[in-house]
Amino acid sequence: MKSTRKPGKLPYETHRASYELEYGTDALEIHIDAIRNHARVVIADDLIATGGTAVAATELVSKLGATVVECAFVIELAFLKGRERLKPHTVFSILQYDSE
Repeated sequence: MKSTRKPGKLPYETHRASYELEYGTDALEIHIDAIRNHARVVIADDLIATGGTAVAATELVSKLGATVVECAFVIELAFLKGRERLKPHTVFSILQYDSE
């Protein structure tokens, strides 16, 4: 999958999804032609904390008519419950931290 980016970084027509941060809001964008309709996609990132970025990425994939088959992360801060926000998507992480 072509990468999502912060707003204003991509040179072509985009879709945008906003998400909440502890201190405000942010957004991700993706080119409108980045993923084929009916494609099967894995969302991959280094870290899941509250899940906001990953939820925004799943929304963008859905807007393009594709299906998220799994969300994969290297590190999961489980005590922040980001996995819960991604339901019903399958979540995989290599390392889980249950407390600060």
